[in-house]
Amino acid sequence: MLNVARLRVLKEVAYRGSFSAAAETLSYTQSAVSQQIATLEAETGMALLERHPRGVSLTAAGQTLVAHAEGILARLDAAEGALAAIAGLRGGRLRMASFPTAGATLMPLAIATFRERYPDVELTLAEGEPEEIVPRLRAGELDLALLFEFEGESPLRGEMTRVSLLEDPMYLALPREHPLVDKEELRLEDLREEAWVQTSRASRCARHVVRCAHAAGFEPNVAFESDDYQTVQGLVAAGVGVALIPELALSVVRAEITIRSLSPSPPVRQVIAAVPAGARLVPAAPAMLGVLEEAARRLTTGH
Repeated sequence: MLNVARLRVLKEVAYRGSFSAAAETLSYTQSAVSQQIATLEAETGMALLERHPRGVSLTAAGQTLVAHAEGILARLDAAEGALAAIAGLRGGRLRMASFPTAGATLMPLAIATFRERYPDVELTLAEGEPEEIVPRLRAGELDLALLFEFEGESPLRGEMTRVSLLEDPMYLALPREHPLVDKEELRLEDLREEAWVQTSRASRCARHVVRCAHAAGFEPNVAFESDDYQTVQGLVAAGVGVALIPELALSVVRAEITIRSLSPSPPVRQVIAAVPAGARLVPAAPAMLGVLEEAARRLTTGH
């Protein structure tokens, strides 16, 4: 296999017309240049240069090889420049995914800040639930994922770097005229006789609501399911049930419902960012993690 460093030496000798001029350009000794050319000729099995008293010239084989070397070296230089740009966040891309409520609140703040600081990095954003996103992150289809987890139940396993961003408490949504609206301290066990509206039963939020109800001593009567929290609010507003809704899903609250915090403390889900560990970590990912931490602080302060 031809050696790239020796091809570069041959190109300089051809351009400069002598070993000594090429040696000066490359900061080599003349003997080192001569040795590189001799090795290259041995590798090809052909004479590449004709030696003259006042310099050298290319043989037909040398002309052919230099013509190819110019293209090879130009592409290598371009590749090195592109890699340097990615490392310096002057290029490259970052493929991200987020669960819907963070995608509508936290992620837009982060994307706006990141694009202002690193306008040459291409950003893409997909949406899905943690159980859909994590396999894509593991498979290398994504570079960064915004997820949520509950205590004792994390979607992450294996070689992933996890960054905690914020706590997202779940609040009780009641119809505005519900008898419990004005109760001074509202506990989950006070709602044992209520009909419940929640996300689909396979979702992490729904499973956590059921676990909380079991801890409070009852089996929730789930009347309706929807993975759209605006639909959940609409069903609560219509008086068909109550619901636990994460704070990130309450950026817009219907006038027909009342939001209450449960005593002694509400259920909480932890919002996290996850990136691959090791060699699969793209240069833009650490920068976006920092921006997400800033956005989470702004969002928390705003709430």
